Amino acid sequence: MLTTSRGISLVLALAISALTVAFLFLMDDATATLLVVAGGISFSVAYILINITLEFLIFREISNIYGVLEKIQKKDYTAIVEKSTRLSISPLKKINKTINTYALSKNKEIEALQKNAAFRREFIADISHELKTPIFAAQGYIHTLLDGAVEDKSVRLKFLKRAAKSLNALDKLVQDLLTLNQMESGVIKFHFEKFDVAELIHEVIEELEHKAAKRDMLVRFYYDKEKQYQTLADKDKIFRVCQNLISNAIKYNHDGGEVEVHLKAHKGQKLTVEVKDNGKGIPPEDLKRIFERFYRVEKSRSREKGGTGLGLAIVKHILEGHKSKISVSSTLGKGSIFSFELPMEKIELEKGEVKRDEG
Repeated sequence: MLTTSRGISLVLALAISALTVAFLFLMDDATATLLVVAGGISFSVAYILINITLEFLIFREISNIYGVLEKIQKKDYTAIVEKSTRLSISPLKKINKTINTYALSKNKEIEALQKNAAFRREFIADISHELKTPIFAAQGYIHTLLDGAVEDKSVRLKFLKRAAKSLNALDKLVQDLLTLNQMESGVIKFHFEKFDVAELIHEVIEELEHKAAKRDMLVRFYYDKEKQYQTLADKDKIFRVCQNLISNAIKYNHDGGEVEVHLKAHKGQKLTVEVKDNGKGIPPEDLKRIFERFYRVEKSRSREKGGTGLGLAIVKHILEGHKSKISVSSTLGKGSIFSFELPMEKIELEKGEVKRDEG
């Protein structure tokens, strides 16, 4: 009986009513009718007030607390929702809110841990596969030579070259992994300097001309030769960004295709670099994931074309280090456009030199 709000209210109301009647009984002019009426009224009022107080201010909040604790015990964090704050004079309301907030924070931590665990499993599976390919290839060639093919000079040279190529691919993969990890952990520092972006892009195109010529591909560079495209950035890392984007545009384009690089200045504030190809394009469902580690749109064909699957992830981190970001748009059958922005630096003029309008 005393475990419910009604039972406790009944006992307390009877006690208050008895005290009221006893107090009135001591008075000389108290009548039996007065005692009965006063006892009835004091009992009713006390019972209603105590029952409301216990039910709405204590028992209900205790019930809510028990409910939250049971969900926490069962690790059912998803069933806990943050309730809207409302005016309440219950002393247990704050405790209930604190427990609820704690449970929600733990739920968020668990969700983050689950996502990290899923990412870690996927990453381990990806890196295991990526490492296995060049290692097995090199092992195959070397074991073939050890099994007797080393005596044949022509076979020996060919297999050694293939084994060396596989080991070079393995070395590049490891280097890219180390670079990406160092960028994410902040170990690699950026060294900012002033340089001309147009000159840098020319250097990248010259380096990749041989690769494009092998597939009868033309790389065109569009920019205003009357303008200067000075920026303040890490030159080596921006070179790597342009190198990766133009190399990918060549790699994933069709034979005889074209790659266009556009460099634009916007009112002396921003420089925009666009790399456009007229290849197969990227499916919409893949656009959001192409900057993830090891993600490839066409996994089998991508491995045949070479690469570590980390290039765009590194590009993303480099540009984030420059407070910029990589953007991509693509249409199936027509090609893709990758672009990014850099701050434009004002050119300090020599004495007597006329300032040129670059707007």
